[in-house]
Amino acid sequence: MADREFALVLHDIAPATWPDYRSFVEQIDGMGQVPMTWLVVPDFHHRSNTFEDAGMLRLLHQRMARGDELALHGFYHCDDAPPPRTPRDYFMRRLYTYEGEFYPIDYDEALERLERGAELFRRQDWPLDGFVAPAWLLGDGARRALATQGFTYTSDPDHLYRLPDYTAIKAPSLVWSARSRWRRGMSWLVNERARRRHQHEPLIRLGLHPVDMRHDISRRYWIETIRRLLDEGYQPTTKISWLHRQSSPSPGNMATS
Repeated sequence: MADREFALVLHDIAPATWPDYRSFVEQIDGMGQVPMTWLVVPDFHHRSNTFEDAGMLRLLHQRMARGDELALHGFYHCDDAPPPRTPRDYFMRRLYTYEGEFYPIDYDEALERLERGAELFRRQDWPLDGFVAPAWLLGDGARRALATQGFTYTSDPDHLYRLPDYTAIKAPSLVWSARSRWRRGMSWLVNERARRRHQHEPLIRLGLHPVDMRHDISRRYWIETIRRLLDEGYQPTTKISWLHRQSSPSPGNMATS
């Protein structure tokens, strides 16, 4: 097993967002075999149905055949629950994000969306190990529902969590906030500090979003960071591949006959 690895994770995958990612993915493919984890949204914002788009399905089948991982990323990726009633909920759902789909919904609604998403994967014969909530936000009901569905893991910005018991594994992320000029400038500084701080961690995740691809500074940062990590000896992986290898016994611990 490599001493240090990185996971390239593409958030918000749907027909509406693929044009943002297309040339970036082509550029990464040109670097060699760099597997990616694609976080697939079944019906992005109720207006971009991944599983009814033949071209998108064909692309995702091709990516899986290359060794990429496909994970479920919410269902609609938007918060369509009734308006917040408390100051905390207002902060989480209107200031922190408008897209925390699995934060306000109850157990039954979360269960229904998880089951529908998993069924769409099954119809394509895609393996499904990971679920990542939009904005990494899970409310209490969604957290309980997720633990019943047979997923291998979920995650937040700092950890992977083995399911169903939410065992935490440190796996820090680099993530940009690219929606305004000052945020983009700060993101470069914050991520470079984080990259150096976490340089001895066995796994670092690169959490990319479609909006990152629309700005030269963030897109260039990701390209340069991936090249730097490869040059420094990091091995690229997917989240599920890395997790599987953490649970496999090392040769030194295996019994011999």
